[in-house]
Amino acid sequence: MRILVLGGTIFVGRHIVEAALARGDEVTLFNRGLHGAQLFREVEQLRGDRDGDLSALAGRSWDAVVDTSGYFPRAVRASARELADRVDHYTFISSGSVYADFSRPGIDESAPTLELAPDAPEELSSPEAYGGFKALSERAVEEALPSRALKVRAGVIVGPHDPTNRFTYWVTRIAEGGEVLAPEPRGQPVQVVDARDLADWVLRMADERRGGVFNAAGQGTTLEAFLTGIQDATGSDADLTWVDERFLADAGVEPFQELPFWLAPNVDPAWAYFLALDASQAVRAGLTFRPLAETVGDTLAWALESGPAGPKDVGVAMAPAGMSPERERGLLDVWRRRAA
Repeated sequence: MRILVLGGTIFVGRHIVEAALARGDEVTLFNRGLHGAQLFREVEQLRGDRDGDLSALAGRSWDAVVDTSGYFPRAVRASARELADRVDHYTFISSGSVYADFSRPGIDESAPTLELAPDAPEELSSPEAYGGFKALSERAVEEALPSRALKVRAGVIVGPHDPTNRFTYWVTRIAEGGEVLAPEPRGQPVQVVDARDLADWVLRMADERRGGVFNAAGQGTTLEAFLTGIQDATGSDADLTWVDERFLADAGVEPFQELPFWLAPNVDPAWAYFLALDASQAVRAGLTFRPLAETVGDTLAWALESGPAGPKDVGVAMAPAGMSPERERGLLDVWRRRAA
């Protein structure tokens, strides 16, 4: 298959390109050349900017396009319209963040999505803005390629080369050992999907020219099982100290950022089931999941080789997730004094 990847050098796009090359596909990349320019020198690389300069795509055709770098509907619409008559199939990597209500579990693809004002500024200033722009981008792709567009509402994606440090924080912190601050409630739902499993599935869906909307989220587990699973996979002697949810909230700990995957669900029920999407439709369409231990092992090996995470650039700078050692020790000290 001849595949055009918009992006293709950061995390999900990188894994999609690697999987496509492993299958023997003919891959072309279109990007600005600002990130990972040294990667994939063996493939054709077209330089341009989807926000204003698509000229490198002119007169070309592919079997399928995978859009891994669309955040704003105006730019996504331009790319989709440019390619509509020259590709058979268009995959847009969207997000589970598109949904308007996470206060209940098992959200499926029919649930209402966020609605942004028509004049909303193109800024990824909040989770709602990020999700709202992804929802609008989905519509732009479908309008340009009706019934030929696959909209992938990905859950939290994990694995090697993840620039967010969310999953990597827990893998490296627990592998380090010692006393680890673990946030209650330990029964909070958690879902992750390995980027490589997502990449393999996306390519198979493109092969089949499958359209529609799919929640490509992981298998459900609990925060406790998730953290102890990481502990088992790393062989760590870490001691998980479970700290009260309200204590952490009162201390100003930022859910999902300072303590990745923690949603403080009893403090803010609106986000309680953000990590509990119904992915059954994607599973029926062939999405599979490798063991958590495999993802942990590969992520740890990559993290030890690559060093500390830096900022992620997705249109705005995002600090890597995780809690500093000093912050963690301070909170644990106060928690122990309160519990004494």
